[in-house]
Amino acid sequence: MTAELLGILLASTTPWVPAQEAPVAFVGGLILPIHASPITNGVLVVQSGRIQVIGPEGTAIPAGATRREIAGKVVMPGLVDTHSHLGSAAGADGSSPIQPEVRVLDALDVRDPSFSRARAGGITTVNVMPGSGHLISGQTLYLKLRDGKRIDDLLITNRQGRVAGGLKMANGTNSRRDPPFPGTRGKSAALVREKYVAAQDYLSRIQKAGGDPSKMPPRDLTLETLGEVLTGDRVVQHHTHRHDDILTVLRLQREFGFKVVLHHVSDGWRVAEDIAAAKVPCSVIMIDSPGGKLEARDADWKTPAVLEKAGVTVGFHTDDSVTDSRWFLRAAALGVRAGMTREGALRGVTVAGAEILDLSERVGSLEVGKDADLVILSGDPLSLYTQVLETWVEGRKVFDRSDPKDRLAATGGLGAGDPRRARLCCFELWGGEQ
Repeated sequence: MTAELLGILLASTTPWVPAQEAPVAFVGGLILPIHASPITNGVLVVQSGRIQVIGPEGTAIPAGATRREIAGKVVMPGLVDTHSHLGSAAGADGSSPIQPEVRVLDALDVRDPSFSRARAGGITTVNVMPGSGHLISGQTLYLKLRDGKRIDDLLITNRQGRVAGGLKMANGTNSRRDPPFPGTRGKSAALVREKYVAAQDYLSRIQKAGGDPSKMPPRDLTLETLGEVLTGDRVVQHHTHRHDDILTVLRLQREFGFKVVLHHVSDGWRVAEDIAAAKVPCSVIMIDSPGGKLEARDADWKTPAVLEKAGVTVGFHTDDSVTDSRWFLRAAALGVRAGMTREGALRGVTVAGAEILDLSERVGSLEVGKDADLVILSGDPLSLYTQVLETWVEGRKVFDRSDPKDRLAATGGLGAGDPRRARLCCFELWGGEQ
């Protein structure tokens, strides 16, 4: 397949400025690398956007490094949110239930205050999704929460040099509406199968063309994107709640061989062995208040613990603004409260999320050579009383609670830091949804 058919290339006219050149050494705090044992009175040195040194007290610090004494504080990797709706991104519309050609890239406002709130919560990497009202609602976008003013400033490129992102799919009640949308669960799965069969044929015709432009099929953005899924170049990020809907996703995954992550999995505890056998990771949301949709009625805090015990890779997500990005660490704490191991819960907001986004070579743990994404906390990350004090992305501080402007993002309401909010009282927000 040609590079053109594999997707868009990253072509930013305002590339992210390289991180600091002078080393910064964080000394004296408790370091939680996640992939290894905690380091008391540790040393962590970052330079040029990467982690250069990590070790116990007495580890050599490069000459000329700026020392940051952080005794009594905790340092851990920047948090990875595998499912969010930062920036009020609107994806597919009401014209069709299947719209994989839609790109969240074209619909994000990175100056929205939700990005500041996420940084205040210690989140450094995020998967921004379109909604779940379609069987396929578009291409998701993996972002670094750098302090940028354009979407280009936050983009991540994958191993192929393309903009990194997945494909949002959904099943259950959200996508069931009047025609042209499906009215039943059975029809929902049938429509998905039909499109993936068409994508298989599209790929076959490209292969048979042998690079001859005269024999190539007309470019089809829908089938092109689904082709990326079939060839393993794009991961399906799949909204699903009920146990039977989860099994439907696994059935489709077996039929077409695509990579998939299960999101929400309210009934995941019912079919944990099936999920484990399929070697499919899960991204779980921890809801702590009643209400929501009927198909999530059997949601249980024990889901992450049951999945972990079964051997499933378990990450967490906010689904912001369903839950506030500022309280993302609470998801891990609730997981532990319901039986998950402390180690598994901390992995769930860091390296497990990185694995779900296929970014674990760069983020998710504090290791030499990885991106210098880190969070400085006032105490135990699973304590209700702990505050995020600083958030760093690639060696640059993007949130500082001691700064009044940043403190507003950490403690204010949903509109904090947005001077326009008071003048938008009479307009519809969130793409037509209140």
